[in-house]
Amino acid sequence: MNLNQVTIPALDLEKAVAFYQTLGLDLIVDALPNYVRFICPDGNSTFSIHKVEELPQNSGTSIYFECDDLDEKVANLQDKGIVFDELPNDKSWLWREARLKDTANNQLILYYAGENRVNPPWKIKK
Repeated sequence: MNLNQVTIPALDLEKAVAFYQTLGLDLIVDALPNYVRFICPDGNSTFSIHKVEELPQNSGTSIYFECDDLDEKVANLQDKGIVFDELPNDKSWLWREARLKDTANNQLILYYAGENRVNPPWKIKK
C-alpha cells in the first residue's frame, strides 16, 4: 500500500492555491472554486483541497512535508512572506522541523528526517 493523497478543507481556495504554490507544490487539477489538487515536487504524492462552508474546529490533523534542504527552504519561504510559528529546530525524535499554518489554519510541518523517518533507533524489530 502507498499513501497517494491527503485532502484538507479550506474556505478560500484561491488564497490556498497561492499559498501552496508558494510552498512549491505544482497545481495539477483546477476545479475552482470547489476543488484543487497538487503534486508534490518530489515523488508522486498528491495533495488536494476542497471548499467547505465552515472549517472543522480543532481537527488535530498535522500535514508533514519532507524537505532535504529544510533550513534553506524555510529561509526562501520567509523571503516570500511565509510566516512560521516555529523555525527549524532539532527534535528529540531525531527529526528537524519547522511549523506554520496555512490560510485555513491547518497545521503544517516542514521537516527533514533522513533515515530516521522510517528507521529510527527505536524501530520495532520484526
